[in-house]
Amino acid sequence: MTDLPVSVVIVSRGRPQSLARTLTGISQLQYWNFEVVVVADPEGIAAAEKLTFAAHIKLVPFDEPNISAARNLGVTHAAGEIIAFIDDDAVPEPMWLRHLTAPALRSKIAAMGGYVRARNGISFQWKAASLDGMGLAHPLVLDPRQATVMSPPKGRAIKTEGTNMAFRRDVLVELGGFDPAFHYFLDETDLNMRLAQAGYATAIVPLAEVHHGYAENRMRTASRVPVDLFDIGASWAVFQRKHIQQPDQPAHWTALRLEQRHRLLRLMQSGQLEPGDVRRLLRRLDQGYAEGQGRQAVAARLPKHSASPFLKFPALARQSIMIVSRLTRLSQNRAIAREKTAAGCNVTLLVLSPTALFHRVTFDEAGFWVQKGGIFGKVDREESLIKVISRKKLEQAQIKRVASQRGFIP
Repeated sequence: MTDLPVSVVIVSRGRPQSLARTLTGISQLQYWNFEVVVVADPEGIAAAEKLTFAAHIKLVPFDEPNISAARNLGVTHAAGEIIAFIDDDAVPEPMWLRHLTAPALRSKIAAMGGYVRARNGISFQWKAASLDGMGLAHPLVLDPRQATVMSPPKGRAIKTEGTNMAFRRDVLVELGGFDPAFHYFLDETDLNMRLAQAGYATAIVPLAEVHHGYAENRMRTASRVPVDLFDIGASWAVFQRKHIQQPDQPAHWTALRLEQRHRLLRLMQSGQLEPGDVRRLLRRLDQGYAEGQGRQAVAARLPKHSASPFLKFPALARQSIMIVSRLTRLSQNRAIAREKTAAGCNVTLLVLSPTALFHRVTFDEAGFWVQKGGIFGKVDREESLIKVISRKKLEQAQIKRVASQRGFIP
């Protein structure tokens, strides 16, 4: 089977180190027909230029706080039949693109979305959801081992998460891409609604996984505590004008504002915000909502053909291996993991301690996966608290757990 040409678009601003880590993960993708388009500020461009594979990346300068405009610029330079999006604080599993784009071989499918692992690398931050007419998400329970294709009923849509989604390029062009009136937040939700209104189907692909770190940005801290709610309010105002009948808007906004207030009060009770922060953030939310009511919603004019030819990334066929380490040999085995990664392997370093510590998964800057935890500790958070298992059986269980995402051969 011939792989469809895919453009992977990453928008980055203010996160040069995180962007370099994301690109390192992308360089290990097991897919043979993709290009990489980075739309970034000067610091991000400089960080990408330092990577050994920089010559094989399309680098597009852009330094404005508007993710929709940045993504549209990425689409302009993307020459793939399919355009996939991932955030600059996320890392894809090696088989991500193969799983995510597989449904696109069926012509009626215009959009695809995958699952997102949380910071601990085990739990899920995002799985699947539908959208109601008010733009609110409702969880869906799907088969975790195969793609599910959905055409929602009138007035609803299927949600794709911005850090793990893909669309047919011609459909993005037809629908006018992302609306620049959404500077931050609800940009993909608006697109999801327009896809559904146009009658397009969406595939949710559980095995297409990325790990999302929620890095700090101008809107939140690294702990996901809000710093500013202006663009949240503005985006809801734009969304209302585009998708919600005017008589329903006041009640909709009242409910949304109350939800935000409750969230801020919970953060204050936990000591993460001061009372003055709550007042300031709510004031900024209201100011954003007022400003958003005057924003002009527009359809971007995207070119039918890319501004530059397809720049195929030199993907390598990589063997996936797991190195099991005790804490006493961690430094030696880290060195081995670095060597194996540099030699062209996709490496997972499984670090086990004789404890019941819960497992965590991270992606090392050197380009290998690290899973740390106790022999008797939980991996899946829904496992029983106490279990007895040998190191060998635990290793085999972890290879089986990530085989489809990381390319292990049974």
